Amino acid sequence: MTQAKKTPAKAKIPKLITTVDSSFPIVGIGASAGGLEALELFLANVPENSGMAFVIVQHLDPTHKGIMVELLQRGTPMKVFQIKDRMRVEANCVYVIPPNKDLSILHGVLNLFAPLAPRGLRLPIDFFFRALAEDQQEHSIGVILSGMGTDGTLGLRAIKEKGGSVFVQSPDSAKFDGMPRSAVDAGLADVISAVEELPANINAYVHHAPLFTKPNPSTRSASGKHLLDEDQAKSSIEKVILILRAQTGHDFSLYKKTTIHRRIERRIGLHHMDNIAAYVRFLRENPQEVELLFNELLIGVTNFFRDPAAWESLKTDALPKLLAKRTPDQALRAWVPACSTGEEAYSLAMLFQEALDSLKPHTTAKNFKLQIFATDLDLHAIERARAGVYPQNISADVSPERLRRFFVKEERGYRVSKSIREMVIFAPQNIIMDPPFTKLDLLTCRNLLIYLTPELQKKLLPLFHYSLKPDGILFLGTSETIGGFDELFAPVDAKMRLYRRREAGQPAQAVEFPTAFSKARPSAAARVIKPSVNIQTLADGLLLQTYSPAAVMTNENGDILYISGRTGKYIEPAAGKANWNIFVMAREGLRYELSGAFQKALRKKETVTLKDVTIGSNGGTQRIHVTIQPIQDAGELHGMVMIVFKDVAAPSVSKLSTKPVAGRGAAAKNTTELKKQLEYFRMETQNMREEMQTSHEELQSTNEEMQSTNEELQSSNEELTTSKEEMQSMNEELQTVNNELQAKLDELSHVNSDMKNLLDSTDIATLFLDNNLRVRRFTAQTSKITQLIPADVGRPITDIASALLYPQLAEDAREVLRTLVKVDRQISLPNGDWFGTRILPYRTLENMIDGVVITFTDITESKKLEAKLRKSSEK
Repeated sequence: MTQAKKTPAKAKIPKLITTVDSSFPIVGIGASAGGLEALELFLANVPENSGMAFVIVQHLDPTHKGIMVELLQRGTPMKVFQIKDRMRVEANCVYVIPPNKDLSILHGVLNLFAPLAPRGLRLPIDFFFRALAEDQQEHSIGVILSGMGTDGTLGLRAIKEKGGSVFVQSPDSAKFDGMPRSAVDAGLADVISAVEELPANINAYVHHAPLFTKPNPSTRSASGKHLLDEDQAKSSIEKVILILRAQTGHDFSLYKKTTIHRRIERRIGLHHMDNIAAYVRFLRENPQEVELLFNELLIGVTNFFRDPAAWESLKTDALPKLLAKRTPDQALRAWVPACSTGEEAYSLAMLFQEALDSLKPHTTAKNFKLQIFATDLDLHAIERARAGVYPQNISADVSPERLRRFFVKEERGYRVSKSIREMVIFAPQNIIMDPPFTKLDLLTCRNLLIYLTPELQKKLLPLFHYSLKPDGILFLGTSETIGGFDELFAPVDAKMRLYRRREAGQPAQAVEFPTAFSKARPSAAARVIKPSVNIQTLADGLLLQTYSPAAVMTNENGDILYISGRTGKYIEPAAGKANWNIFVMAREGLRYELSGAFQKALRKKETVTLKDVTIGSNGGTQRIHVTIQPIQDAGELHGMVMIVFKDVAAPSVSKLSTKPVAGRGAAAKNTTELKKQLEYFRMETQNMREEMQTSHEELQSTNEEMQSTNEELQSSNEELTTSKEEMQSMNEELQTVNNELQAKLDELSHVNSDMKNLLDSTDIATLFLDNNLRVRRFTAQTSKITQLIPADVGRPITDIASALLYPQLAEDAREVLRTLVKVDRQISLPNGDWFGTRILPYRTLENMIDGVVITFTDITESKKLEAKLRKSSEK
């Protein structure tokens, strides 16, 4: 179960609309870009007499007069009004916010305000939704339609806190999915559907009859059936809690019943069911609904610096006093249970940094460190808190100065700065079942106790006292108090719910740790050792080796497991219900001494002998020695105790002794017996004190070790999470690089294709050689001249046969590489063809020489023409 902001909202069982209820629901609708089209579709599907009122908050241009009222009026039979200040809301009407105004509501009356935020930073939807939640409580309904940004998300959180409902247009159907996507990603949407289907869903929900009320003739469900009585509701809730516990492993039985009723009632209404039995069956058949209900009970209602006056008191009053008592080398430790998505933990970190700045300037003020342990039951909320990214609309709760100092602006919103993030360690934890953190200077637990039963509150507050250091600070929500634990906490600022741990007045009873909240500790009788072997054979063997008198073997609690010999003189069955415990069966005179010696033998793990013990035996007395031996040897008898009885002869009475007076002798005997009993009780009390002290020290040591281990594991978990995030970031970067390389490869492939086509189109044979005159590339025309084949790539040109009458090709190529001067030759083929050969240096884009380029141009026709001209001139 999540704490504080992860619990169901504080409110009464919802009294939804029935035929006997004169109230009507007020539906707040938020929209932005693309919202006009969505609003027209929405209102077109609302019946004229729906019994609801609709208040539309649309992002409008503040410099132009809007015509939205006229546009919406064309598509709905309901009356559409532009809101005027102090206009009362009526059913079956639509109200539209005017441009350049903020809107609020009080007791069903709409109020207009001049906006304080500059244009572009205004959040009118959040502003109205928060006011609607406060005014309508569990009856509030919020709707988010198409729009850019995240306006409305924080307001929806407030509606969910008060037990209201949220309906969101499907992001896939929205023209702009920014606002719907933000609400869905925040886990606030109860219903997600196409805009034209939302009115029917809202109508079915608000007209769903409540189930968890006492039946009377005037209250019936829509189907005419009586509502559930108290016993039926209790039985149904128990079944739901059992299903939740079986699937999620978390027990909600310690929540206040009204909060559980309200959340289950909402889920039933959203599914349009008529009875709880159908919902219980639906839960068993649909594990996904169990998860949804679980998340419903864990709605994270939180924001930065909630109740600003209380946080300011913490900053100005509590933190300076706390810092004044600490040295810089002592890191302060804080715990924020039920941290939800991290806003409260980060608020504390920012406040601590500001408190340091407010101290008088000195060299040590900056050296103080704060380590915040922030825990929550909701794993999804913890993941979001670790990311530390929040929407832009947190500017409604965080001042511009804090935004600049403690946040980094990103495309998605604001990211908590590294210095603040490093102060907080997030970890999943159930405060009701997991061990607490200890040695804390500050414990911030706000708005958790109000959702839990009084019995659990009385167990948590002593636990908080135990977790805090002397003078540590406890910070509660404005609706919470320390109850009757004034001896544990002293007020620092009672109005702001700031308390200091007291040292005086420790609780009389031991602190109950979370594992004891829901499970009773097994009794000593339940831990009786059940022998799995033949105890008689083992005990007889031990007796034959060591003792021969009568003896009894017991476990560490004194329960008799085996009797050897005749023990009737020493023990006898007690009257009443059969009880085979040695201390109950011991005869008169042995009981007290035996109990003390037994505990001493177990505590010191050594043999204890009682000498000259006088016991009553068959109307007389008998003197005996009793030996109590704990068995320490490894084996099946380890942990058992052997008690051996040995008779002792009575001392002879001197004949010279005078017979005492009967009355005086009886009084002396009684006095002696009372002294013995008093001494026994004194020893027993001392033993119990020593045992309790030892047990307390052992438990405290064990608890500290567990806390240390828990913190180490949480630190390791945090490091692993950080590593995971870094790996994810690296993976994204590599993916980006891979995409870039793929684009480069595609581009290179196109260039190669262009180059090939260019060379082929010129019909010029071209040969590329590297610096070592190895073949790098050649065109198809080249293979006709030089007889090159694709397998020749990489071979030296000197190793390849050629039809060219050009033996100095290699020498010319080396000369070009040396001088960077081109070489032109005219060479012939055996068939009489001529080619003009040009050798040029190969220059890269970086102007580096990386081989040569050889071109072969067919000049046969020109050579023939030249020969003809020469012959003609000779004639």
